[in-house]
Amino acid sequence: MLLLNTVYLARQKIFNRQGKLFAYELLFRDHAHGIKAFPTNIRATSQVLLNTLTNVHLNELLGEEGIAFINLDEHALTSGIIDLLDKDRFVLEILETTDLNEKVLSKIMQYHKRGFKIAIDDFDCSAEMIKKFTPILKYVHILKMDVLAAEQDNLKNVMTKIKQLGIRVLAEKVETEEEYKYYKDMGFDLFQGYHLHKPEIVEMNRYKDATQIVLLHLIKLIRNDGQTTEIESYIKQRADLSYKLVKFINNHGKFDTQVESITQIITLMGRDKLLRWLLLYLYAEVSDNPISETIMNVAIRRAESMEETAHHSDKDKAYLAGMFSMLGALFETDIKNVLKDINMDKDITDLLLSKKGKFLSSFKKAEYSEREYLKRLLCTNFEKIDITLILYALELSHIHVDKDAL
Repeated sequence: MLLLNTVYLARQKIFNRQGKLFAYELLFRDHAHGIKAFPTNIRATSQVLLNTLTNVHLNELLGEEGIAFINLDEHALTSGIIDLLDKDRFVLEILETTDLNEKVLSKIMQYHKRGFKIAIDDFDCSAEMIKKFTPILKYVHILKMDVLAAEQDNLKNVMTKIKQLGIRVLAEKVETEEEYKYYKDMGFDLFQGYHLHKPEIVEMNRYKDATQIVLLHLIKLIRNDGQTTEIESYIKQRADLSYKLVKFINNHGKFDTQVESITQIITLMGRDKLLRWLLLYLYAEVSDNPISETIMNVAIRRAESMEETAHHSDKDKAYLAGMFSMLGALFETDIKNVLKDINMDKDITDLLLSKKGKFLSSFKKAEYSEREYLKRLLCTNFEKIDITLILYALELSHIHVDKDAL
C-alpha cells in the first residue's frame, strides 16, 4: 500500500580546511537508533539511493548545492543504479573491499569519463592497498585516509605523494581536536570524524515502499519518450522487476529470440506494451492490498472498455486512464497522492483529478456497468456480508447511519 511511513538513513558532514561544510556522506540505517542488521553492500546502497531519490527531496537532504558521498562496491558499480545519479550531486565512494576486476575497472573509467567524481574509502596506506588501487588512481579525485588504521610515517609519505598526483586527501575518523589540528597542519584538504560531526539519523515520513514510486516514475519516463538507456536504468533498480520482465518475454509466444539485455526487451515489446505490463505488475506484484487482484480485474475491464470506445489515436491513452483510475483504491490513498510527482498526460489527469475531458464519457459508461453488476452481486449475497464491512463502506463514502433508524 502507498502508505506514509518512516524510513531512515544517516548523513555525516565532511569539512574543508576553512571549517566549512564540503559534503555529506550518506550511510545505511534501518531504524531510528542505527542498524539492526546490515544487509549486503548492494542492498544497503540501493536502500540509501532509493530513500534519497524517491522519499525525500534532494535539496532538503543536502541543501540546494550540496553534494553527497555514496558507498559502492563491485556489485553496485556494475548494477546500473549509478545511472540514476546526478554527477554534480554525488561522489562515487569506492569501498576498500571492492573487487577491482576488469568489469569494475571498465565501469570506473566510464563513470569518470561521464564526469562523476570518484573517491576511495578507508585507505590505510599499506603497501597492499597502494598496490590494489594504483590502477585507478588516475580516475580518483579524493582519497579518504583512515587515520586510525594507518601507520603515521606511511600516512605522511603517502599523503604527500597522493597530493602530487592532484588528488585531494581526506582525513577520515578524526576523533579529537588535537588530531584535527595535527592532520590539518600535515596538509590534509578535507576532514571527517566523530569529533567534527557524528552521523545524524534522518527520518523521512515518506512512502514506505519505494518500488511503487520507482514504477510510477518509470511509467512517466516512458510516457515522456525518455531515452531507452534511462528506462533500462530504472528497470534495473529492481531485480525482481527485471526477472519478471525477462520471464514474460521468454514465455511470450511471439518472441522466440534469446533475450540478452533489458534494452532488447524494450525494443521487442515496444513502449505501449511495456507500459501495460508495468501497470499489471504494479497491481499484481507490488501492492500488498488484500483485494489487489479484484481491483486489478476491475481496472483491466474498465481500461479495455474505455480503449474499445476511444478514437484510434487515443486508444493507448484511454487504456492507461482506465488502469490509473483504480490506483488510488489499490494504494488506499487519494489519487492525487499517486499522481502528484509524475505529471501524467493532461487528458489522463483531467479525468482522474477533475472528472472532465475527452475520456469522461467512456469512463462513466464503464463505471455505470461496474456499479450495476456490483449492485446485483450485493443484493444477491447481502445476507452473507458482515455488517461491519457494510458500516465501513458507508463511513468511507460519508453516508450517515442514523442510529434511531436501526
